[in-house]
Amino acid sequence: MTSKYKINDPDGIYFITFATVGWIDVFTRKDYKDIVVNSLQFCQEEKGLIIYSWCIMSNHVHLIVRSSVGDLSGTIRDLKSFTSKQILKSISAHPKESRREWMLELFKKYGAKNSNNKTFQFWQQDNHPKELITNHFKDQKCDYIHQNPVKAGIVANAEDYLYSSARSYAGLDALLDIEMI
Repeated sequence: MTSKYKINDPDGIYFITFATVGWIDVFTRKDYKDIVVNSLQFCQEEKGLIIYSWCIMSNHVHLIVRSSVGDLSGTIRDLKSFTSKQILKSISAHPKESRREWMLELFKKYGAKNSNNKTFQFWQQDNHPKELITNHFKDQKCDYIHQNPVKAGIVANAEDYLYSSARSYAGLDALLDIEMI
């Protein structure tokens, strides 16, 4: 079965969401969020990823991105592959991870259901890419991304959430360099 969501224009700007299997709340620890941030930064520096907006929630990541080299699908694939391995390794080794056993068991259970995996599955297969053609759609998705932590009750103001580009749009220090939409 093919997905209705595809990256068709290699130069297009896309709103992408990827979530953990079972919507498991992994990103409640700074260590795991930092793996994603560091990987995004690597993709910016080495793979031509241009980030316009981003946010890491407890169980999913939102991005507005494009590729300067025309391989957004490959970059997202590599990002998800690398981060899944690193996060699973970090969960296994984390000295204070009280959820280790049940999380790893769930990731193993999801991995067993998917013939594309050898052992574990961390991310859901799909990214739900939506090409952002109009400025209105770009602004709408950017606002949606930045308001996610506010709507979840994590912060009162979008720019107060460290793991989001809302800080950049507010002129504050941020974890990742971005290009404004």
